[in-house]
Amino acid sequence: MVEKLGKDARAALQDKLPDWRLDGEHLKRDFTFADFVEAFGFMARVALLAERADHHPEWSNVYNKVEIALTTHDAKGLSARDVKLATEIDALLA
Repeated sequence: MVEKLGKDARAALQDKLPDWRLDGEHLKRDFTFADFVEAFGFMARVALLAERADHHPEWSNVYNKVEIALTTHDAKGLSARDVKLATEIDALLA
């Protein structure tokens, strides 16, 4: 079973993932790209990361905007899997 993040780990998220925000039991981030093709290409790269991790985001796309929400359903909230995927997503943009 995947364990839910504790209070201290959740508090550390602001420093570890400054571009992400906590929204209840979701870790969220909004991305804006130059156009649809760039946004879709980003989503394709995220999809490959997610599939490899067997951890899939909740997301939406409208033209050049992508919204991602991460949570671990097995843990009924945030877990280390969400933090890892968010970190890998950030690395795609570095």
